[in-house]
Amino acid sequence: MVTKSYSNLLELASGESPSLGRISRGIPRVVTAPGIVPDLDDSDDDASNASSDRSSLTPHDRTIIVANQLPIRAQRRPEGRGWIFSLDQDSLLLQLKDSIREHADMDFVYVGCLREEILASEQDEVAQILLETFKCVPVFLPADLRSRFYHGFCKQQLWPLFHYMLPLSPDLGGRFDRNLWQAYVSVNKIFADMILEVINPDDDFVWVHDYHLMVLPTFLRKRFNRVKLGFFLHSPFPSSEIYRTLPVREELLRALLNSDLIGFHTFDYARHFLSCCSRMLGLSYESKRGYIGLEYYGRTVSIKILPVGIHMGQLGSVLNLPETEVKVADLIKQFCNRGRVMLLGVDDMDIFKGISLKLLAFEQLLMQHPEWRGKVVLVQIANPARGRGKDVKEVQDESCAMVKRINEAFGLPGYKPVILIDKPLQFYERMAYYVVAECCLVTAVRDGMNLIPYEYIIARHGNDKLDKVLGLSPTNAKKSMLVVSEFIGCSPSLSGAIRVNPWNIDTVADAMASALEMADAEKQLRHEKHHRYVSSHDVGYWAKSFLQDLERSCKEHNRRRSWGIGFGLKFRVVSLDSNFRKLVMEHIVSAYRRTSTRAILLDYDGTLMPQASIDKSPSPKSIEILNSLCNDKNNLVFLVSARSRSTLSDWFSPCENLGMAAEHGCYFRLRRDAEWETCVAVADHSWKQIAEPVMSLYAELTDGSTIENKETALVWSYEDADPDFGSCQAKELLDHLESVLANEPVSVKSGPNNVEVKPQGVSKGLVAEQLLSTMKKRGLSPDFVLCIGDDRSDEDMFEVITTSMSDSWLSPLAEVFACTVGQKPSKAKYYLDDTAEIVRLMQGLASVSEQTPRSSVPL
Repeated sequence: MVTKSYSNLLELASGESPSLGRISRGIPRVVTAPGIVPDLDDSDDDASNASSDRSSLTPHDRTIIVANQLPIRAQRRPEGRGWIFSLDQDSLLLQLKDSIREHADMDFVYVGCLREEILASEQDEVAQILLETFKCVPVFLPADLRSRFYHGFCKQQLWPLFHYMLPLSPDLGGRFDRNLWQAYVSVNKIFADMILEVINPDDDFVWVHDYHLMVLPTFLRKRFNRVKLGFFLHSPFPSSEIYRTLPVREELLRALLNSDLIGFHTFDYARHFLSCCSRMLGLSYESKRGYIGLEYYGRTVSIKILPVGIHMGQLGSVLNLPETEVKVADLIKQFCNRGRVMLLGVDDMDIFKGISLKLLAFEQLLMQHPEWRGKVVLVQIANPARGRGKDVKEVQDESCAMVKRINEAFGLPGYKPVILIDKPLQFYERMAYYVVAECCLVTAVRDGMNLIPYEYIIARHGNDKLDKVLGLSPTNAKKSMLVVSEFIGCSPSLSGAIRVNPWNIDTVADAMASALEMADAEKQLRHEKHHRYVSSHDVGYWAKSFLQDLERSCKEHNRRRSWGIGFGLKFRVVSLDSNFRKLVMEHIVSAYRRTSTRAILLDYDGTLMPQASIDKSPSPKSIEILNSLCNDKNNLVFLVSARSRSTLSDWFSPCENLGMAAEHGCYFRLRRDAEWETCVAVADHSWKQIAEPVMSLYAELTDGSTIENKETALVWSYEDADPDFGSCQAKELLDHLESVLANEPVSVKSGPNNVEVKPQGVSKGLVAEQLLSTMKKRGLSPDFVLCIGDDRSDEDMFEVITTSMSDSWLSPLAEVFACTVGQKPSKAKYYLDDTAEIVRLMQGLASVSEQTPRSSVPL
């Protein structure tokens, strides 16, 4: 079978033989359109489900790695014509490929931009070279669009906000600019167009990296509903209080949820994302067998928490270089041989790396510990800033001024307390500083991951050649010390480091003193612990783990029906069981007309009445519809609710022939003038004396929560409470009640925004059984059954209804319709979108009953 990738279709059109599983040689240069928001709703729906039903998840699959920048270095030839390209060995994207040794036959293709500006006349040639030589597909952007995308929206708005900087003024953080947002969306669309040139939607995995491309999943999911798509965020994700200030907050969240797997470095970042989904989209998550998942329109979006690692092979190679030995020897002469102890900081020159806080703490150390003056030296390597602007210039000026002040105050002839290196260093030079440094200081106020501590640990572990340069014997145990900020992603994994709040200058100064004075044996133990973790959790471990989870997350793709709904960036894919479909009005009305013995079971809250309604009592229109259905002698209409029988009796008193079940079926009656009966004998309510004080305590402690005391049940509801706090309290209450009621004849269940205690054996399924068995005893076998509900408690009814054919309760040719409200996983085979559609359906059936001559057969 010929693959359906666009590149191979181009080959077929050109008369070349198709190449399965690889990209074509000639990829058209991307159109460099003006920076406007593109139309997400182009008429390409015919290919939305282009993937076939076969499953092809094998180690030979291809992975398309998508990021803002390609792992390529470009240099113009000396004569000025043409380019020289080489792989960027420092790129994480290249390292993850090199580290997956077990999957050496896995094919990787890279899609991204080059750092250098390529003239339009050179772009086709450059694209050809990069594709054939490096399997890289370049995305070329107009200079103005690229500036508004990267230096505008990414660096002025997203990056500061994700690092907890609110745009309180034009000078503090970037105020939201709609034009920059449009440029951001446009670039993401251009990336999607480029991916469409190379993707084989049946087989390829797509792995998108970082905040530059957060809306890309929507464009890809719209084009291929079953695309196998992972996203990893390499920056922090802010708390909901910070994130909710972003005007396009929902658009970004919904775009990320079009991925199959979303990765974060730490649990904090994942927790913040899940909280935002809960507060802004009303989504809940659950953990199953260790995997965290969000249900989103029938799709399960998996959440992965896994910090990235370093490339052990690359670091080992750099440590083995002769120039590294030479540099280490020079640094030993400069520091160790002169009785100096080196503290080392390696940071980008930006406002979040806390360089000034580090310098203040070092100044405090020299003030409080005069014995270290003339002995300890702080070497601060300041990498060039990735962004640009007023804030970067301020950080540079402040750092230089502080270094000058400290050196003037504590310097001695031949001794400078602080050495600031603000020029780019070769990687081997940086590794040499790691080798010699007694302690590494990372005091960022906010950072996504920061691999500097990991590199330092591996460098301090060294090798035999460096041990000779350092004068260490093979029996000498290695040692290292780390002082790290609590606010960086690698902090949780470095339990042997001294963790500090970088804003607390005194604490950081004390940590520096502790690192200098700590016993060698303790330093060795800490180093060994860190080295075990860092060496076993390298970039290969990270990449393999993510790709394995991505494969697991996509296994159900071809077993489910998928279709897209929504416009623009609100587009999403509904993915449901192949047998689950929308209830068509014409279908059920036709079945209703040709049947003569009908059973209709209806839930109330969330089915006939919207959950969001303040007034929960039925409208006159609802009463009229129910009476029309009940007055049809061919119908037995039954309302099955969690509400008390007194409430139901009061609300539905005008409905003479309406059957009702109260409190999930504990009580029921077949018509208004009948006596209430019980499905399950409940005589002892003494358990309420135990449960009610516990619920009252949680109601008092949870603002917005309430208690409903029914005849046979107690319900604690947190519908009006803070969703995160209410959910947390509900879990605690559930555990508490299960503990204190362990010996009582009751069950404790969690529902939508509530926790309920009710007698054991009571369920809506029992009501369905009772109703069908009652009709059978009267010699009536229903040939039409309609059951509609909206939540978990109604699933018991659906199960009974769908299995009742085998129990001989129904006519062999019975028409059975189990229908849930909303598109979601359910035991029902049908769905309707909302309560408005339910009411229209009931109204349609009622109009049929009014037009049809009534039968004289009583039910």
